[in-house]
Amino acid sequence: MTPMKRNPALLAATATALALAALPPLTTAASASPSAPGAQALDWKKCAGTTVDPRQECATLRVPMNYADPDGEQIGIAVSRIRSENAGARRGALFLVPGGPGGSSLNDPSGKGQKLPQSVRDAYDLIGFAPRGLAPSTSVDCGLEHGDLALSKLRPWPAADGSVDGNMDTARRMADACAANGGELIKHISTRNEARDLDRLRAALGERRISAWGVSYGTYVGAVYAQLFPQRTDRFVLDSNDDPDPAKVSRAWLAGHERGVEDTFPVFARWAATPGNPHRVADTPEEVRARFLRLAARLDKELLPWPGANPPELNGNVLRQTMLDSLYDPDDFPVLADLMLAAEQGTLPPAPPAPPEAVLQNVAAVGAGTLCNDIAWPTSTALYQEGVTQSRAEFPLTAGMPRNAMVCAAWPYKAQEPPVTVTDRGPSNVLLVQNERDVATPLSGARKLREALGRRAVMVTVDSTGHDAYLDNGNACGDATVSRFLATGVRPATDTYCR
Repeated sequence: MTPMKRNPALLAATATALALAALPPLTTAASASPSAPGAQALDWKKCAGTTVDPRQECATLRVPMNYADPDGEQIGIAVSRIRSENAGARRGALFLVPGGPGGSSLNDPSGKGQKLPQSVRDAYDLIGFAPRGLAPSTSVDCGLEHGDLALSKLRPWPAADGSVDGNMDTARRMADACAANGGELIKHISTRNEARDLDRLRAALGERRISAWGVSYGTYVGAVYAQLFPQRTDRFVLDSNDDPDPAKVSRAWLAGHERGVEDTFPVFARWAATPGNPHRVADTPEEVRARFLRLAARLDKELLPWPGANPPELNGNVLRQTMLDSLYDPDDFPVLADLMLAAEQGTLPPAPPAPPEAVLQNVAAVGAGTLCNDIAWPTSTALYQEGVTQSRAEFPLTAGMPRNAMVCAAWPYKAQEPPVTVTDRGPSNVLLVQNERDVATPLSGARKLREALGRRAVMVTVDSTGHDAYLDNGNACGDATVSRFLATGVRPATDTYCR
């Protein structure tokens, strides 16, 4: 296996690259009658390419670039669908809301949508989309330096000595590039605007209400949609949930990795210490942890050349980033174990393949625009240094990264609107599903979303490890609970635990 096989950013970028071939070029609105009064008509066509289900159709939705000027410049949102498999059982449309920010669900009706049970596929048209800014929707690009596309740069790992000065320099360089190359669109990429785009899509589909399955960052999109348009929601599943703290928003998501790694690494350590495991790292879980920390510290001082990688070396932070990526899915534990064993011997496997640079540029720009436009980040180097120093002491595995400065610390634009505060006002039609051990969206953050939604929601906590619970890294009990809700509307009466 190659390192970072299931890295979420690489997966999102790869999916976006595939989606580029799945949709015809952006077109103007169709001339047919709109599906709802004042709504745009969608000109559905067969999707291009051979990687999608032949039933999947594609279209382009036109939306305002700036919702404060709804009659101004319009942009295209690439959308897709597979119709309900039983017209007599059809209930409505199920929006597949991707993670990220920077992820696409354009091919999800053909992909993970087909993992849904027949009762759900009968009940809904499955709807995918590429969020604003993400190709093949009208796209954005910051023109970042190649080195700044490295995951160990996009995640703000501090210097080996804990200094954040280099991170602040990187933030300024990336922000300047986005200001120079991002155009007007990058100012208008935000979660609030994505939710508005989805409501435009709802209207274009002629639906009075929509259902949704939002995953990871998509849970925040779903929660924001449900806050802005509560009466337009039907059955909402939020899977692997983000902390909605309106005072921090994306800063809380980054900070959550401290707890997420500590929740999940012990599972890896037990696996890596299991007798008979061909990827065994040490004799005990405690030794696995100690060995990882020693190796990362050694690589901080003595990097190993890694031709073809970005950066072209294995240093302590690249190892830590590989650790973070590998904990998303227990199937990827061997990636981290094998890299540790190889690095200790001074040899490395071939560098992991990367998507085309144009795709990485696009994904990075959409991510930066969303994270930085949703909320204003602090600009004080001293504040970040204080947080990183404290985090390094309390959570050595993540070495201070979760409290460090990203590009948003130097973002050149002011947030045009305040963050959305998620509340309990609205219909009680939300089901949260959450793995107990999730490196990216830890249970502690999910509980904050559950608290914010109050009477509107019920949460199913799943005794499982990994990111993405429903039909992926959860368990049969959790999957059955979510499927029943989507198919019938029946939720548990109270919060429940799926052992």
